[in-house]
Amino acid sequence: KVRHSLGPLVFARKASNRSKTLSIVVKIGGSTLGSHDTTLLDLVKLQQEGEEVVVVHGGGNVISRWMQRQGIPPRFVGGLRVTDAESLEIVVAVLGGLINKELVSLMEQLGGRCIGLSGIDSCMLTCGIANPELGYVGEIQSVDTGPIRALVDSGYIPMIAPLGVHRFDGSDNAGKPLNINGDTVAGELARELQVDRLVFLTDVAGVMDGGGRVISRLDQRRANMLLNSGVAGGGMIPKLQACLRGLEGGAVADIIDGRHPNALLDCLQGRSTGTTITTSLNSRS
Repeated sequence: KVRHSLGPLVFARKASNRSKTLSIVVKIGGSTLGSHDTTLLDLVKLQQEGEEVVVVHGGGNVISRWMQRQGIPPRFVGGLRVTDAESLEIVVAVLGGLINKELVSLMEQLGGRCIGLSGIDSCMLTCGIANPELGYVGEIQSVDTGPIRALVDSGYIPMIAPLGVHRFDGSDNAGKPLNINGDTVAGELARELQVDRLVFLTDVAGVMDGGGRVISRLDQRRANMLLNSGVAGGGMIPKLQACLRGLEGGAVADIIDGRHPNALLDCLQGRSTGTTITTSLNSRS
């Protein structure tokens, strides 16, 4: 399915299981979508070349702006946004409405075929409350990949807002929409879909060591060491954790600076300037 015009896309395909395998999960954040960013063009190019792509978007900066307009200061615990009852409506409206539909519209303008949805649709992401300190933040308990596979099989890129639904357990929260960290969603989808590649487009150069230098390659053991030692902190924590989840499904994961032109295509063609995470350092990337 790969056309040679994109060059040698390095997917390390599971050939015997290819019919069941989607190619790529991409996580994009609002902070990476700037004047020099070509991410959406890159995604359309991949689709036109026959690649099967699933996109998870964030939007924390936009949520923060809307919360500030309402006089609600954003709070974070361990790199994860605290979502109280007052801010939950804003989170759902901004992620599932404003950002999701703007991205879908832009993709369509660029020639892509894209449909927006969230983990609430068809109860795709069923959750429990992750941590009472985080408020209405979901911990994913089950994933229904059926809607995603149906869209991809029909020739669309699913553009997924990181929202889920509380499990129907008879509690006061049953059926309630929940906020989920977008990195976490991308990692879980990569694991369940058993994709070849998982790419995080960020506003940093990659994973840094204790001296502030980019680490070009990590394996599971070293990634866990960075997490356990506290060298990786803030928003990098859920990204690395998500990469490790993606590895469980057979993916090669990358954390790259998405603000550079053609960053996504360069990464998939083996020219990443960020961090590549594999099961072992001997694994193919």
